[in-house]
Amino acid sequence: MNPASTADAPAPSPAPGSRGVSVIIPAYNYAQYLEGAVRSALGQTYRPVEVIIVDDGSTDGTPELGERLASELPGVRYVRQENAGLSAARNTGIGLAAYPFVTFLDCDDEFLPEMAATLMSEFEAQPPETALIACRTIRIDREGRLIGQKRLPALGSRAYTAAEILMKTRFPCCVVARRACFDAVGLFDPGLRSSEDRDMWIRIGVGHRIYYVDEALVRIRRHDSNMSRNTGRMRAAMRRVRQKAIAARVVPLSHVAYWLRVFAFDHFQGAWMYWDEGRALPALFHILVSMAIWPLPLDHRDLFEPPLFRLRAAGRFILHAPFRRFQHS
Repeated sequence: MNPASTADAPAPSPAPGSRGVSVIIPAYNYAQYLEGAVRSALGQTYRPVEVIIVDDGSTDGTPELGERLASELPGVRYVRQENAGLSAARNTGIGLAAYPFVTFLDCDDEFLPEMAATLMSEFEAQPPETALIACRTIRIDREGRLIGQKRLPALGSRAYTAAEILMKTRFPCCVVARRACFDAVGLFDPGLRSSEDRDMWIRIGVGHRIYYVDEALVRIRRHDSNMSRNTGRMRAAMRRVRQKAIAARVVPLSHVAYWLRVFAFDHFQGAWMYWDEGRALPALFHILVSMAIWPLPLDHRDLFEPPLFRLRAAGRFILHAPFRRFQHS
């Protein structure tokens, strides 16, 4: 099935005034995790919830599993399209969503049972211009065991602007959003094969209110095949997101101090990406460039980082560099 044939899986008609949530699960060759993701979405304490599995041209057992889950589990729909990337799969799901709120769950991740209820309750408490609410995550390994969590300062729940999300580089990807906001800002950019979520949150934040709930409600699985492991692709996508934000004048270029901090933090993030790949020289290069661009301290709280995070990273890189592969970028 290609994206144009999604009529084969028509959306149910929600009851008038319904405040249900459509859970969109893009799936590509992760059959071993898909059922766990689907059941975590169906296991929400909030009702009503529907689950839309969008198979983006998988070549493993995903088609058979998706069809079985849709036939056996009420509230689950399965559609298949030619491989077009995560953005396109999410866009297909948005087009099929029956309810006025949507959320996105990668097929190797899992919702905690109170995720939808917590964020939907927050929507009731927020002003009507609030279009998107994000939450914190918990990291798990391939087998679902908790991974050591980064020690961060307590941030508290609060609103965020598009400029703040652009600065952060890594704003939480786990959200519930009003489906109508996609009519206003457009769908996910299919030209982005990563950072597409951050690009979308920035675009939504330009004309709408975004709120962050400082509560961990989603289990994010980390393993060697995560897209975030591809440093080259991630860096290229991050540059593209910045270019789009510059073109949209999210923050004018005349705000020099802001943009220097953006580029400084970008190089810090790049340093860690290379370090995680075992590439010591590029990691050291980017952390030094970060500090050269903005020698003053960066606000660690607003960047979801510990105090003195760049100095600590530089010290770690220098101390442990002999044990890493010295490769040029």
